[in-house]
Amino acid sequence: MANTDMCTITRRAFGSMPDGSGVELLTLRNRNGMTVTLSTFGATVVSIMVPDKRGVMGDVALGFDTLAGYIDKSNPFLGATIGRYANRIARGKFVLNGKSYSLATNNGVNHLHGGPGGFDKCLWTVAAADESRPSVTMSYNSPDGEEGYPGTMKVEVVFSLSDSNELRFDYRAVSDADTIVNLTNHTYFNLNCQGDILDHLLWINAKSYTPIDNTQIPTGELCAVEGTPFDFTLPERIGARINRVDDIQIVNGSGYDHNYVLEGDGSLARVAAVFSEDTGRLLEVFTTELGVQFYSGNFLEGAPEGKGGVIYRKRSGLCLETQHFPDSPNQPSFPSVVLRAKDNFMSTTIYRLSVADGIS
Repeated sequence: MANTDMCTITRRAFGSMPDGSGVELLTLRNRNGMTVTLSTFGATVVSIMVPDKRGVMGDVALGFDTLAGYIDKSNPFLGATIGRYANRIARGKFVLNGKSYSLATNNGVNHLHGGPGGFDKCLWTVAAADESRPSVTMSYNSPDGEEGYPGTMKVEVVFSLSDSNELRFDYRAVSDADTIVNLTNHTYFNLNCQGDILDHLLWINAKSYTPIDNTQIPTGELCAVEGTPFDFTLPERIGARINRVDDIQIVNGSGYDHNYVLEGDGSLARVAAVFSEDTGRLLEVFTTELGVQFYSGNFLEGAPEGKGGVIYRKRSGLCLETQHFPDSPNQPSFPSVVLRAKDNFMSTTIYRLSVADGIS
């Protein structure tokens, strides 16, 4: 792979919103030639181009060629920034400061990923761009009552690409009233750039996870992964136990769609890794968050046509969504997701891509 000897950011139009507002694509390139393309619609990761063990560049992020795919209601959040509350809230209800709030139930009886008008469906503003890193800051102002959430909240995500092939997300939020917040990114990865992810090896630094009911809401328990299909404390093929119909948790998630309780204290730490023997690509995940949702792409069928006309199938990609725990507003034993007025929410996640012999 040629060394470009320089970092760049290029910008181009990516169509228009229904109201005529223009959408941009911004491509970050580091000195190794790795590129990450972002869209201002949903503060979305559109592509991640990295080499395999033969030096062949490939796009490891699922996505669409046109804005229409991202706007389509059947888009399963590909690459998007998720908020105000990532993951599920039971029956779309929570209580804050003694007041009850009702949110949209857009996932069966539950609220999912901020609702049908969540941050993934909003047009973000480019607040800053710095070619020397390179990095792009996108911001969004969420008005009081949007999707039922209290408080006017200003959100920023700083996307940075290092010469160590690290894609970094720095999340910041502040609200003028008490509210709840849980932000993540919903990129689907496939280190082979084609097919499914069942042969990918996965490691997660978690001894426990939060089991779910048949509507995918946590029961409130923390269960040990040892002796279950959820044990990735040593690298294991994703497909090895994904169809265990004798395990009620596999059945409830239609595969893996569960929050892992990370072995960390909130400082930035390596928490997960994915490896493809076919391509030699290694994805490592670092975060300050206490949880990561491992989702094995169980419901990708029915998504709009993907890049290059590809039809995404069940388990064409996987997500490692670093975040607070699902349904935390209704689970007093889970870490709090309350953001007090004028306080600053901060969270960092890094996806590092390289070529390796395995997960070490």
